[in-house]
Amino acid sequence: MSERDEVLAELEDIRSSIDNVDAALVHLLAERFKSTKRVGRLKAEHDLPPADPEREARQIARLRALAIDADLDPAFAEKFLSFIIDEVIRHHEAIRG
Repeated sequence: MSERDEVLAELEDIRSSIDNVDAALVHLLAERFKSTKRVGRLKAEHDLPPADPEREARQIARLRALAIDADLDPAFAEKFLSFIIDEVIRHHEAIRG
């Protein structure tokens, strides 16, 4: 096997691992959104606001700390969670409406 073939085989192995992680992320996000939809229904039933800024701030701080421990850019982790939170709030508003 040539050096190029070895590099391409290694590249394929790494990409396969990335694909597995991506699939796991999709499934984890789906599970997370199942739970947040339950939260949205509960909030709507009890006339609670769709957003909870205090919890969001705690979650962002917690995720930033986890990111630092995992050697991941905490700013990226915060952006990622903020994107998810925005989507959750949108779902909660839709449920409420």
